[in-house]
Amino acid sequence: MSDYKGRIGNLIRDARKHRGLTQSQLAELLGTSQSAINRIEKGHQNLSLEMLARIGSALDSEIVALGAGPTHLRVNGPTTLSGSIEVKTSKNAGVALLCASLLNRGRTTLRKVARIEEVNRLLEVLTSLGVQTRWLNDQNDLEIIPPADLDLAHINEEAARRTRSVIMFLGPLLHRSDSFELPYAGGCNLGTRTIEPHMSALRPFGLEVKATDGAYHASVNRAVEPGRPIVLTERGDSVTENALMAAALHTGTTVIRNASSNYMVQDLCFYLQKLGVRVDGIGTTTLSVTGVASIDVDVDYAPSEDPIEAMSLLAAAIVTKSSITITRVPIEFLELELAILEEMGFRYERSEEYRALNGETRLVDLTTHPSELHAPLDKIHPMPFPGLNIDNLPFFAVIAAVAEGQTLLHDWVYENRAIYLTELNKLGAQVKLLDPHRVMIEGPTRFSGAEVVCPPALRPAVVILLAMLASKGTSVLRSTYVIHRGYEDLAERLNQLGASIETFRDI
Repeated sequence: MSDYKGRIGNLIRDARKHRGLTQSQLAELLGTSQSAINRIEKGHQNLSLEMLARIGSALDSEIVALGAGPTHLRVNGPTTLSGSIEVKTSKNAGVALLCASLLNRGRTTLRKVARIEEVNRLLEVLTSLGVQTRWLNDQNDLEIIPPADLDLAHINEEAARRTRSVIMFLGPLLHRSDSFELPYAGGCNLGTRTIEPHMSALRPFGLEVKATDGAYHASVNRAVEPGRPIVLTERGDSVTENALMAAALHTGTTVIRNASSNYMVQDLCFYLQKLGVRVDGIGTTTLSVTGVASIDVDVDYAPSEDPIEAMSLLAAAIVTKSSITITRVPIEFLELELAILEEMGFRYERSEEYRALNGETRLVDLTTHPSELHAPLDKIHPMPFPGLNIDNLPFFAVIAAVAEGQTLLHDWVYENRAIYLTELNKLGAQVKLLDPHRVMIEGPTRFSGAEVVCPPALRPAVVILLAMLASKGTSVLRSTYVIHRGYEDLAERLNQLGASIETFRDI
């Protein structure tokens, strides 16, 4: 019994760290003491059903959710995949465009929006503000009609706390109200490091934010306008998006330097152009935005395909040594990843380029071939676009595991995310943690089935699932809510390629 309490304690600790909370912050959220949280995480505390439910709610983690219970996946392997699969539209672009729809007083129609948990939470927040949202068809087209005045006093706090994207409401809302509050996940004073890059981007527009009592308290001084180029202190995607949205309704020309040029930022720029905002420098680190006083247009926009999902599907084909065709791959955001894979011995064919529905993003179809891989000569590390995407780095862990030789992965961006990659060892891999940011992977691996609890981080969780496809025997991946936050029907879509993945719950 004490072993069971210990396992629950470990899950709570991992989920807490993933939310970026200290023990004392979680204790404050739950109205208990830090020493009680310490005992819980060490497995030394009996937990009532009520306390488990409250912890699950505070940590937004189905690991300790009650009711119907968490969903798990049972995977029978090893699998050989075959057939064709289409890449879905970008999760991160969809989230940014939902926030940006608040700039427009007219109707926004978004095409083929990813129907994932993060999007569902944002729609709940928008609805609570008085925005009308409705799914138009089974193609996932989404209609958004804002009210004349947003009802900021009745924002859905619970939904807002379950999404990390609510900070991207700051940019559009600063033009809607002189003062407002937004809830954020955590419930305690947020470290200045987390919000400061956003503030340095938005202060030139007169925005000041104090983070206390689980809310952003925002006030706007209309007399303040950008007098010189805004230099972002961090080349972050959401920071750049906030600056773009603030600039869109500022009638002058705003120059944003050290801007992210990543895929979701480009999609936002293309959307803003449809709203009548002039944006120059798309795809570079210097954006020039000539805004307008108000936006009231009916607009139709199709976000581009998701390069991270495309990379997930590539990794699935590589580790299972399968030949599949992946269509609608946004090639400009995967060129470096493919160059590294070619260096490792990966063989594939690509079609001629064609345009995404937004008329801008370059797409190709890729057909993979079973390949014998060897470790790359150099370490693999992420960089801002056009470097290797940070969200694609974890997929190289499972790819390196099936390659001959030693591969060093350096995840310098995230504290401790590399640790979750060592979960591959339960399936037979040799992943050695060198420090919180670096792992050494020795291949090739003959994966064998095991039971693994989903890491509380999206990409490492998918990496474990992909390794299970290549594992001999039956594997179980427990508590998979985190995957549903970023992927739509991933297990079902892999099954259409010949995988054997079954969803189940504990009785």
